[in-house]
Amino acid sequence: MSEGAEVDSIQPGRIGPAVRLRLEEREESLSHFAAKSTRGRGRTIPEDPSPLRTEYQRDRDRIVHAKAFRRLKHKTQVFIAPQGDHYVTRLTHTLEVSQIARTISRALDLNEDLTEAIALGHDLGHTPFGHVGEEALNALDPRGFLHAQQSLRTVELLEKDGKGLNLTWEVRRGIVSHSKPRGDFLAGATDHVTLEGQVVRISDAVAYLNHDVADGFRAGLLSPGDLPEVVTTILGDRHSQRVDTMVTDIVDSSWAATGAVPAESGPPPVITMGARVRDAVYALREFMFERVYKPDDTGGDGTAARRIIELLYDHYLHHPDEVPLEYRLEGTEPDQTVSDYIAGMTDHFAIRAAEKIEPGSGGNFMSRLL
Repeated sequence: MSEGAEVDSIQPGRIGPAVRLRLEEREESLSHFAAKSTRGRGRTIPEDPSPLRTEYQRDRDRIVHAKAFRRLKHKTQVFIAPQGDHYVTRLTHTLEVSQIARTISRALDLNEDLTEAIALGHDLGHTPFGHVGEEALNALDPRGFLHAQQSLRTVELLEKDGKGLNLTWEVRRGIVSHSKPRGDFLAGATDHVTLEGQVVRISDAVAYLNHDVADGFRAGLLSPGDLPEVVTTILGDRHSQRVDTMVTDIVDSSWAATGAVPAESGPPPVITMGARVRDAVYALREFMFERVYKPDDTGGDGTAARRIIELLYDHYLHHPDEVPLEYRLEGTEPDQTVSDYIAGMTDHFAIRAAEKIEPGSGGNFMSRLL
């Protein structure tokens, strides 16, 4: 009897854990450096295993079904409330990161399910209005605000009315560790993070650098001739070429992660780039900070978005009864509650909320939403 016939002969409801066990067995064929779902650190609250999914697949599904994930479709990546259907949103960015990260993990024989779960959850805590919103909230909250930490807080506490998603340690660690400093964005990338988490961290940069360049062209803020020569010479002069160059170099430079090449005893493999491509990526990243990321915060939409965040923060701090009950968690300080609520807002919701509090504060944004 064929394998297919054996499966067909099992009555519905009688399969039990057979599917999950088969999936876990497949994980054993991955690189010995890959994270295995059966050997992880588990969940804060122990749960019975799923009969059909590994632990990391289960985490992925919980993230996709989370309310915070749905809201990403109306959160800014770089250009705030743009007039056009093809600008990147926080959701499309997340999907691009997931696709790039899965490609790299698959090529390196790492755990694609863990990679996907981290990628899909990495920006769940991002504010409305992108990094302008994050910087504004960071300046207002006495504890400061970082979207990576808020993403972790979202999955650990804020989702499901204060219960959280109870994700595995490996996914949570990957989510909170994805942010990168300006300059050497690979610095500190290996501190207690799985290789899959490192893959997401570097894939995040590959995704946003390339789609933000495309959006810069679309907005008329950049032209192809503006890109540094080292970028077009080494990475390519087309979007797809630049992405392919970066991804291929990451795989080549991180090949030790596959375990296919015998290595002397020493430090474990890391996910990295070769020096030549890495220098070109640094040049592109600095160019984007100077021409796109920072200027957006100094006037126009950036200034208007900052004022909306400031208005919302002050209002809800003095009117805590207007914050939904799901954010008023026991033991949470008022300023933390307000930050949680604002960080969870979409751009559209924040604009309308500000307009309701102070008519006219939505400014030009309101006309774009009508």
